[in-house]
Amino acid sequence: MPGNREAYEQAMNAGHNAAWDKEWSLAVAAYGQAVKEFPDDVEAHIHLGLALLEIGRLEDALKVYTRAHQLAPDDPIPLEKSADILERVGRMKEASQQYVNVAEVYLGQRDLDKAIFNWDRATKLTPGLVQIHAKLAQAYERLGNRPKALRQYMLLGQAFQRMGDSDKATKAIQRALKIDGRNVTALNALQAIEAGAEVIVPAETSDLSPRATGAAPSAKPARQASQIPEADPLGPMGEAMTDALGLLAQYVIEGGRLDAAGGDALQAMELQRQGLHEPAIAAYLRAEPKLIHPSLKLNLGVLLLLANKPAEAIKHLGEAVSHPQLSAGALHALGKAYYALGKHKQASRYLIQSLQAVDTILTMDVDDPDDLATLYERLLVALDGRSEEATATINNRFINLLQGKDWKQRVAETRRQLEETLRDEGEQGIVDILVAARSDKLTQSVSLIDRFMRQNLMTLAMDEAHRAIEFSPTYLPVHIRMAEIMMREGRVRQAINKYNVVAKTYMVRGENDRAASILSEVLEMAPLDISVRESLIELLETEERWDEALDQYIDLADTYHQLGNFDMARDIFTEAEKLANKIGATPERIVRIKHRVADIDQMRLDMRKAQKTYEEIIQVVPTDERAHRMLIDIHFRQANQVEAIRKLDQLLGIFARTKQVNKITQLLEELVTMYPNDTALRSRLAAIYRQMGRRDDAIKQLDALGELQLEAGLHQDAINTIRQIVALNPSGVEDYKRLLSQLGG
Repeated sequence: MPGNREAYEQAMNAGHNAAWDKEWSLAVAAYGQAVKEFPDDVEAHIHLGLALLEIGRLEDALKVYTRAHQLAPDDPIPLEKSADILERVGRMKEASQQYVNVAEVYLGQRDLDKAIFNWDRATKLTPGLVQIHAKLAQAYERLGNRPKALRQYMLLGQAFQRMGDSDKATKAIQRALKIDGRNVTALNALQAIEAGAEVIVPAETSDLSPRATGAAPSAKPARQASQIPEADPLGPMGEAMTDALGLLAQYVIEGGRLDAAGGDALQAMELQRQGLHEPAIAAYLRAEPKLIHPSLKLNLGVLLLLANKPAEAIKHLGEAVSHPQLSAGALHALGKAYYALGKHKQASRYLIQSLQAVDTILTMDVDDPDDLATLYERLLVALDGRSEEATATINNRFINLLQGKDWKQRVAETRRQLEETLRDEGEQGIVDILVAARSDKLTQSVSLIDRFMRQNLMTLAMDEAHRAIEFSPTYLPVHIRMAEIMMREGRVRQAINKYNVVAKTYMVRGENDRAASILSEVLEMAPLDISVRESLIELLETEERWDEALDQYIDLADTYHQLGNFDMARDIFTEAEKLANKIGATPERIVRIKHRVADIDQMRLDMRKAQKTYEEIIQVVPTDERAHRMLIDIHFRQANQVEAIRKLDQLLGIFARTKQVNKITQLLEELVTMYPNDTALRSRLAAIYRQMGRRDDAIKQLDALGELQLEAGLHQDAINTIRQIVALNPSGVEDYKRLLSQLGG
């Protein structure tokens, strides 16, 4: 049944607006409403999948994209997104196959470039895909990219050799040699196959690079984190001081400023290089009134900070922030200065801005600066309003992060961890990991746990989790990861108990949203777990979230029902009904509960209670068809035909008012089958057949009705029935007339 087009358009527009503002949770709700209106709408599913992906609900996003693919098999976007999610969660083989599927869709659309990209992704995740390597080789040949075609044939030969098929391996290498008959690596590979040695395919930057095959050199590759050079131990402010020395010397000498102020500045720079901070400060102070430059302010401010004069340092550092080359260092020094003065809110803001500036420089080749800006904006929001103690702890963490020879590598690692934490656990999760004991070591440990889990190395992941708990026992996300490991190892009961303990700990801390999220996820995995559902009910009642609590009461009762504990199920349904009445739940919700209670009573053969409950349902919702139907059956079973027919006529009246003729016919036919000797049922069925013009069916029912009446000695009723048959002029009407005459009719 089609939905409301206006409501759909409003929901989609609301989703687009929320997505534009990067309010992804709002976008999820809006797009979800659009999907409810039109469950087969591909566009709504694709947008919903993206929003779920942005807030880190990867499994939910995967389900939505899978549905989108079912709705639009020729649209590559759902498949492509699904592959990306599978890769993120470490399901590499499935991701690889999905990339192959995406490539086939693009190939069908004659988009060879995108097909090649996805084939290449598949081979990166699952090496040795011979069919894909063959397709890539042929595609690159077709495009005239000889180096890449040669490499794919080499990889194809290597794969065939590992499969034990030397003939095909030889043919693949020979095909590579057709592209470049003098390629040393291909010639060596051919000799290796003949000698039974292993074929070695160097990395792409090795002798199969464009230069080795005579092609033009490629563009400079993006800088990776592992290539980040060793840094100044003083952190960003140390590097800024080095830059400031050069900038200030250039400003003084090239600008011809060799007066007394310029001389003082040059003297200060030399003293600074020698590590003589106090005389350097004095010289800078002499030069400062007449020599105004951000580099002088930076050096003077940092030296004052190192001399334990943070208040004086702040006066100078603010003027260096505006210089692009010195900004990160000036922000870093300001953060340290405010920290030294105990002004932790100001310190936090400057330290985070310094981290963002540094991180943007370090990752500018490989990441989107807008994404980094969003991350650090959310970090600032997460820390806003925290206690002075928590803020001081976090600032200390940032200060330790921004010093030492490897601070640049650690900044990149920490940023990745914060991104994952923000995605999976929200802003409170970031605060937790930053204030945790040994948080610097904890970040590395959590990163290692996640890596092991992605690689399906569960034993190593659990060992690392135990080590993390030793130095940070109250950091609950590690406990959550332990529960996930247990679940993936098949230790379901232990995992559920662990999740439950973590959720209750969050409840004690007052973090009920996180507790509810964990309990809800566990119930999706183990819907029959009573203790978890009871914990969730307790939490919802504490927060007075009565509607959700009512749903959980109903689910708890259903759980007891499925487990065969009908007495407990009935008791919980009774509690649910009391709560529903207390909160003014809709009649429909109350009726649903009553139906479940009545079903249990019928199962226990307590017909009196069941009858009473169905009558209560009709008082609440007079048109409830099921309640009327069940009462009809109960009265028939109790041989109370008069009351059964009265309830039947009430239900038939409901069907008649809503013009549901088919339901009238279906119900009467069903009841006649169940109670074939009931004359009232036969009479009503014959009448409805007559109204529908089903003459033969009407005659058949009247004939059976007449026989029942004759057997019961109801001659006058039988006469009336036979007259009705005669009026329908059936075949053999004379026989009916004779029978009528014999009966005196």
